[in-house]
Amino acid sequence: MTAYKSPLHQTVTTTATDYWNDSCSIEELTYALEHGAVGATTNPTIVLGVLKKEAHLWRDWIRQTIAEHPTWTEDQVTWGLIEAMAVKGAELLRPVFERAAGRKGRLSIQTNPTFYRDAAAIVAQAVHFDALAPNLQVKIPVTQAGLTAIEEATYHGVNINATVSFSVPQVIAVAEAVERGLQRRAAAGRPTDALTPVATMMIGRLDDWLHVLEKRDRIVVAPGVADWAGIACFKKAYPLFRQRGYRTRLLAAAYRHHLHWSELIGGDVVLTIPYEWQVLFNGSDVEVRERINDPVPPAVLETLCTHFPDFRRAYAEDGLTAAEFDTFGPTVRTLRAFIASYRDLTAVIRDAMLPTPDVK
Repeated sequence: MTAYKSPLHQTVTTTATDYWNDSCSIEELTYALEHGAVGATTNPTIVLGVLKKEAHLWRDWIRQTIAEHPTWTEDQVTWGLIEAMAVKGAELLRPVFERAAGRKGRLSIQTNPTFYRDAAAIVAQAVHFDALAPNLQVKIPVTQAGLTAIEEATYHGVNINATVSFSVPQVIAVAEAVERGLQRRAAAGRPTDALTPVATMMIGRLDDWLHVLEKRDRIVVAPGVADWAGIACFKKAYPLFRQRGYRTRLLAAAYRHHLHWSELIGGDVVLTIPYEWQVLFNGSDVEVRERINDPVPPAVLETLCTHFPDFRRAYAEDGLTAAEFDTFGPTVRTLRAFIASYRDLTAVIRDAMLPTPDVK
């Protein structure tokens, strides 16, 4: 009798598509590995969620670190925790990393979201993170400063994962920055074969922005049309990456429905899927078949282009300049969310450092 393979396991074993766990949670990553995942990723929102879900695993670490470092600020303890979580997750992925000779099995750790305007600070932190474990990937935002940091970090041998990215022009700019970094590195006589850069497109967050615009601008379109926006941009970028021979792989993130998985099956890409969506997909009867080259329904694409100027900016290769990345609606919303989560995370550490007095 043939052993049952879950839909996600079928995806990674019958196509070129990889999937990662969208969390560094031990419980969630363990489940993902059992179903074929070959990587994982984190950000401030994810780390905060993991801390709340698995507080019992980190409570003693936090207390001990505070006690052992009496001069550390709450930010230093917070980053110590983020790094410890990343290293622990990387350990779980180490067997995949070794089996794949370094081509898979990495965990992404995100640079400080408050650095989004400071390329030098991003690079310094990226280089630091790269030294923590052999199978870490470093997330850098696709802001104007972030593009500079992506090239420089690549030159220094850091495996980058470009994040806070939602559009075709952003992922193309990432791929070009990586190519410049790789070329500089090769010219300096340094190896490039071990680098596995990825460019994230947060497809669900582009959809979210169009839903915001529907309400703000009183746009009336058929239900579900906006839910194709991220998929359309991803499907536009994928053949461009292949035609141009970029050494950066595309990665889809920010899941909102099954099309964010099923419509991308078959591509030589990475799908970073939250645990809750993994469980739903694995319990579904969605057919696992290659759809990456299936076009977006023409009527849907026409409606998106006609009614949403910001979709046109995200879809066209030259729709956004690097100078406009920082002020693009999804970028602003996502950076604000990441920074807010980071502040909430430091507040949790503050409560451990300065517990509220027991006043009767």
